Amino acid sequence: MLWGGIIFAVGTIGCTFSSSINVMLVFRVIQGFAIGIASFAAPLYLSEMSAREVRGKRIATYQLMVTVGILLAFLSDTYFAQTGNWRMMFAALLLPTALLISFVFFMPKSPRWVASRGYINEAREVLLSLRMNEREASKEFTEILESLKVKQSGFALFKANNNFRRSVGLGVVLQFMQQFTGMNILMYYSPKIFELAGFTSHMEQMFSTVLVGLAFVLATFIAIAMADSWGRKPALKIGFAVMGAGMFSLGLLLKIILAGHAPVYFSYLAVFTSIVCICGYAMSAAPMVWILCSEIQPLKVRDFGISCSTTMNWVSNMVLGATFLSLLNGIGTAQTFWLYALFNIGFILITVFFVPETKGVTLESIEANLMQGKKLKDIGLSESDLHTPPLNQTVVNS
Repeated sequence: MLWGGIIFAVGTIGCTFSSSINVMLVFRVIQGFAIGIASFAAPLYLSEMSAREVRGKRIATYQLMVTVGILLAFLSDTYFAQTGNWRMMFAALLLPTALLISFVFFMPKSPRWVASRGYINEAREVLLSLRMNEREASKEFTEILESLKVKQSGFALFKANNNFRRSVGLGVVLQFMQQFTGMNILMYYSPKIFELAGFTSHMEQMFSTVLVGLAFVLATFIAIAMADSWGRKPALKIGFAVMGAGMFSLGLLLKIILAGHAPVYFSYLAVFTSIVCICGYAMSAAPMVWILCSEIQPLKVRDFGISCSTTMNWVSNMVLGATFLSLLNGIGTAQTFWLYALFNIGFILITVFFVPETKGVTLESIEANLMQGKKLKDIGLSESDLHTPPLNQTVVNS
């Protein structure tokens, strides 16, 4: 995270003082590397630091702060857009970057990372300082030591172990699902979408964009409340259903508006529908996918597994952003949004049949279930949940 902050600072300074578009693009790529590092490292760190009872809430809070950052960026850009001062749009990013670099020095090391590097006593001390209950901390520490007995190493284990390949594959699919809900399209191209909806002035479009960002922030509080009470799967199923219905409705509204026969309030309905879609995303796929991807990978190869899923996130993000306008021109506005609605319906089925419920389960238990070859949707369940005899009893009977 420290290196991510430093690299982002370099990219931001370069963008601020760019002399041409080509120079700016080079530094934008540097910023992209930094964002890739941060989006991989932060959920990973939080999952390893958090107690199982609040792990979902903790990572959902990370997503909340991402949405707060997006909202502040919308507000900042709207303010500087009035004078066209694009350099200050970039320069403003140096403030949160400086905060990140400064506060990283006060953060404790992950006990699981420390233990995986052989510093067992230090890992135990860190874990005891993080947990309120010494007994729970000792139990968690024992589970960490047990998981370290299995010899593991990133790509080598990926080639050799089908169970690890399954968890990596699930993480990749989850990140694909998150992006192809189409919600980042609403964030990136909201001024364009609101232009299609009939808001012609630049300030109207920017104000509507700020409303979308505000809805993103507020709806993330729902995810924080749901993550460790209702669970990950119910949130995903509800969210995909809301997004699917919202994208279909938005496509229909835009089709009627563009035909030129719609009353004025249809434009406001289109904005409202966009906000509903964003709320569905903020309470489900936005945080829950990051939570799940940080939970389902084995300890010693968690960095490899999360790197693969994070890479898919940004590759999908790039494909989505690069194809949206082409789809609008190619298959039509309504058909583009209906396509994303269809994706969301498909994602409900994938969630039902493949995605595990991991609330209240230790990372080591999830790993043990995965490596025993249990179905992906069952790796967050205990033996009693599965209504099967304990593993040692099954072996004896066999």
